[in-house]
Amino acid sequence: MQDICSTIVAIVQENRVETATQVQDILTNYGCHIGMRLGLHDARVDQCSDNGLILLQMCADQKIVSEFEQEMQSIPQVRVKSMSIQ
Repeated sequence: MQDICSTIVAIVQENRVETATQVQDILTNYGCHIGMRLGLHDARVDQCSDNGLILLQMCADQKIVSEFEQEMQSIPQVRVKSMSIQ
């Protein structure tokens, strides 16, 4: 049996103020397929970075992962890469 939780997705989000709502909507729509989510950005006391990195463990077959990636990539200033370890 194939482990379907072996896909890691990295999302680079530029201009988080403008893209956050769209990115969050897609993450919510695919929430049942996300095993782990880690959000990283350069946070400081006096300033919050406008760019961020989101790492996901996807628990889905390749078709669903591809659909997820296409939806994310339709947002300007969002880039997505994934890898599946089998």
